[in-house]
Amino acid sequence: MNSLYHGYPIGGLLVWVTPTNKDITRGDVKLTPGSVNLILDGQQRITSLYGIIKGVPPKFFDGNQNAFIGLHFNLSDESFEFFTPLKMKDNPNWINVTDLMQKGVGNFIHEAMKKEPEKNSFLLEQMEKLNKINNIKNVDLHVQQVAGEDKTIDVVVDIFNNVNSGGTKLSKGDLALARICAQWPEARNEMKKILARLKASLYNFDLDWLLRCITVYLTGKPYFAELANIEISDFQTGLKETNKLIERILNHIGSRLGLDHDRVLGSRYSIPLMVAYLKKQGGTLNSSAEWNKLMYWYIHTFLWGRYAGSTESVLAQDLNIIDSGEGVDGLIRLLRQNRGDLAIRHEDFWGWSTGARFYPLLYLLTRVNHAKDWGSGLELTNVLLGHNSSLEIHHIFPKNILYKHKYSKALVNSLGNYAFLTKDTNIKISNKEPSIYIPEYMKSTPSAVESHWIPTDNQLLLVKNYEQFLLERRKLLADCANQFLDSLINDSLTQVEIQDYANRDAQTMPINDEEDSLHEVNQWMNDKGLLEGIINYELADENGNFLMNIDIAWPQGIQSELSEPLALLINESKQHHEMVNKNGYKYFTCAEELKTYVEVHYL
Repeated sequence: MNSLYHGYPIGGLLVWVTPTNKDITRGDVKLTPGSVNLILDGQQRITSLYGIIKGVPPKFFDGNQNAFIGLHFNLSDESFEFFTPLKMKDNPNWINVTDLMQKGVGNFIHEAMKKEPEKNSFLLEQMEKLNKINNIKNVDLHVQQVAGEDKTIDVVVDIFNNVNSGGTKLSKGDLALARICAQWPEARNEMKKILARLKASLYNFDLDWLLRCITVYLTGKPYFAELANIEISDFQTGLKETNKLIERILNHIGSRLGLDHDRVLGSRYSIPLMVAYLKKQGGTLNSSAEWNKLMYWYIHTFLWGRYAGSTESVLAQDLNIIDSGEGVDGLIRLLRQNRGDLAIRHEDFWGWSTGARFYPLLYLLTRVNHAKDWGSGLELTNVLLGHNSSLEIHHIFPKNILYKHKYSKALVNSLGNYAFLTKDTNIKISNKEPSIYIPEYMKSTPSAVESHWIPTDNQLLLVKNYEQFLLERRKLLADCANQFLDSLINDSLTQVEIQDYANRDAQTMPINDEEDSLHEVNQWMNDKGLLEGIINYELADENGNFLMNIDIAWPQGIQSELSEPLALLINESKQHHEMVNKNGYKYFTCAEELKTYVEVHYL
């Protein structure tokens, strides 16, 4: 606004001319049939102007709704600032910019003089400044067009990212959805409704993921560019049908595997593949055996990071197998070719933290094998968790005891040290050593401790033998995991009732204290109108090879085009700090430090 007021250049606009075959209304204006101009570069400038002139953000705006409210101008020193009562109230030098632009100079002065006649001469003296502000609405910006049949989504994204090399990269999903919205303005909101309902059911997905599911459903291919050939009426129908299939898949994953919420839902990009497979099978599978085989494949996709690297290329490969008629058997065969063997070994449970790929498997085994709570003896099953009873992650060897004995964070939070118990039992155990409390529970609730694959040799329950305990427990977990996976592929499981997880009321999720702090950071970000971070983000190199888990990351920044990638690292090593920094992240080692940075630089 300062630049526009003083006549300084603010740059031009880059737009993509995209065809449309129907009349479109924007506000009170009908656009010319044939094409729509989509803003590629300059969206924030136009959004800011719109918000300040109108006093409200445009409908598509996802940020802080108060970002455009209360901009004031000082008639004395010609500066712009947002309203602060102490500084501006009853001060005639400060005027509301939006109020002026809404009313025009004449009406603005007329109304001001009616309220406060003494301002008459003062405002008339400021006429030139008032006109300069009001004339900002008439600024003529240079518009450069990207047009032509050869300007596909891939080409346009490449053009944008070259022009805007220093800012946030434009994704193909962003552009594909923008083109859809050009013909069906409600598309984004309709998709957000689906995502909001899933979030209320404890599944947190983004627009890009949902668009990928729809793309696969409509085209059989993973590439967003394929949507250019889809009629909007087909997209509208496809959105509804895709939603139904997503719900069906989540319900089977929750009911058959016990993976009933977002934090244990590994390999979310296997869901678009399952959408395509179910569509090919007429919308559902004919038998429990087929569903179990699909679940077997799904588990292995998150255990071995099938979609952790290049999502499009891997999805394309798997979709070709589905299209060829090889079905799930073909998908499993491909996994075996890549792995050599799908058997689980105790070394695979070496991972640590709730971001480890085998963490969902530990939760799954607890649920499907009816592990018992040590205090109450209750089975930790779907039924229990569906009735306002939540689980917590219990450290078998308490964290503070292990840290006192100089064990590393990775060892303290090893999967082998995790068990899921009710909150009441977890509190009662507190910081007791396992050599004390485990024998007590073995007497009071027989078989409950063993149902969690806990080695019960008294020597292994001593802190000095902690690493040997982890080894023996990993062996027990691997044996149990292989037995369960074999029962899926061989269809020897007991029949389960398929519950509606995708349309339930929100329940409490099992999280530990460290994860609580991460979710609190996300809630704080959300309250400030900023993007939430990705908890336990898998940092990969340019070839898709896993490097490390970041506690919480913003790989695209917290504001589109305005923020560098950010990361929060709690109790991490200097080596991990250097790795994150090397990969372009500004990192923080405590939540308050991150919040202070965001407050100062973005709020």
